[in-house]
Amino acid sequence: MKYNWIRRRWLNYRHGHGLYLYFALSFANFILIFQRLLIEQVPELNALFPKLWIFALVFILVYFPVAILVGWFHNRTQMSIEQETYFRQNPFQARIFRMLLDSIDGKLSKDETENFRALLKSIEEGKGSTRLAKKKSKSETDD
Repeated sequence: MKYNWIRRRWLNYRHGHGLYLYFALSFANFILIFQRLLIEQVPELNALFPKLWIFALVFILVYFPVAILVGWFHNRTQMSIEQETYFRQNPFQARIFRMLLDSIDGKLSKDETENFRALLKSIEEGKGSTRLAKKKSKSETDD
């Protein structure tokens, strides 16, 4: 149980760092480097953006709408391919769908059905392990 707690904290750290803190730091770093290496070195740009905050404000006002458009384009053209790839690489999800089909076809034993039902309920409630029982189900031995 302690091991799962540590793993969940590690996942929270990775999400917080990778999605939010690193993004904010890299964004600020990009603005500072761009200002120092380009704006200050080109007299015309330096006259247009004499202060860092002016450049940062204009940059943000341009960058965010462009990023939104790029994200929208990505979602429209690439997201379905990514989702299919993730689905094909997820053995846990594949096993759940196979067990659902086996359940519909009547290939699961009563015990397997109850274990499966308990697993899904624990996932819905956000508690318990998401691991399926390790013993082979009847449908796996029949294949």
